Amino acid sequence: MKIILEKMIFFFRAEAVLCIAAAAAIITMFFVPPSSHYLSYLNVRVLSLLFCLMVVVSGFQKIGIFLLMSEHLLKRVKSLRALTFLLVILCFIISMLVTNDVALITFVPFSILLLTLTGQKKYFIRVIVLETIAANLGSMLTPIGNPQNLYLYTHYNIPILEFLKITFPYAAASFVLLFIIILTTKKEPLSFQMPNRSENYRKNYRLLPVYTLQFLICIACVLRLFDYRIMLVAVLLSVLIFDLRVLKRVDYALLITFVSFFIFVGNIGNMTLVKDYFASLLIGKELPVAIISSQIISNVPAAILLSAFTDHYKTLIIGTNIGGLGSLVASLASLISYKFYCRTTDAQKGKYLRVFTLYNLLFLVGLCLFYRFGHNIMLVFLFLLIF
Repeated sequence: MKIILEKMIFFFRAEAVLCIAAAAAIITMFFVPPSSHYLSYLNVRVLSLLFCLMVVVSGFQKIGIFLLMSEHLLKRVKSLRALTFLLVILCFIISMLVTNDVALITFVPFSILLLTLTGQKKYFIRVIVLETIAANLGSMLTPIGNPQNLYLYTHYNIPILEFLKITFPYAAASFVLLFIIILTTKKEPLSFQMPNRSENYRKNYRLLPVYTLQFLICIACVLRLFDYRIMLVAVLLSVLIFDLRVLKRVDYALLITFVSFFIFVGNIGNMTLVKDYFASLLIGKELPVAIISSQIISNVPAAILLSAFTDHYKTLIIGTNIGGLGSLVASLASLISYKFYCRTTDAQKGKYLRVFTLYNLLFLVGLCLFYRFGHNIMLVFLFLLIF
């Protein structure tokens, strides 16, 4: 009995959002009994896109393509500032294509290794925190950068150019802020030898064309060039033929979390009093409500929940992306970095949380001011950058 209880506690800690989402869905079932109508709650296109993108990204991770590219770039790094810049900006850019959590899973362990090799362990916290912020903010640019963007992009049927027009100014402002912060890093000289991993990757290179084609198919589906069912069949067939084991790497807990929230939100929408309350709460307050709710339940479930009660998708996209800053649970990707840091020798968890909160609040306030004052704030950023 004790072992079962310990496993349950471990599972809840590892998948807290899934457990909360499932509990919320089950509670609403008492008010709206299960029926065939539940099927209409599910956004199958979002679930299919999310599944296929996770398959593709897992494949890219398996063959180590991101780390291999990074190693070639890092061979030219000569200072701590340059190393910090490259690691953080790589997270920022890669997250646009493979989601924020995958960028962190890829680069945080790599950063820990590099900082250890260069004798710069004292910079673990600063670099990892900046990488986390970079991944969360870089991913806001594209519909495939994070799960909430993919959901909102599909739910509101937003044209790709309009989506980019909404997110680009905030991604640009985030880049400028990151650049300014990185400039405060000491320009200490570095000397280290890159570990040679090329041989480990080479045996999997034959799968690169397969995953590249899968990725292009997913992008084409995101751009609505063809039906999502074609993408799903194409990805599944290629996986079954070339690399069935990659299916073990898919985050099925995230898919179940989405399904649970779809049921929860669908049932809430059928409760008139609750629906009217949420709708009235959001009128003209989409941004603060999205940011605050993200701090409590994280930005993915916040996006799913709030989208049922407002048509102001522009503010909701901005609010849930900015809302990924702040608390450790505001973006679940942030927990990935924290777990990696906690595994390091002599990890200072309290200090990490203090630095994480300080930097996140700095960026949160900066981007909220940018939302409020727009180009005037950008001029200030540029002034600080130049002088």
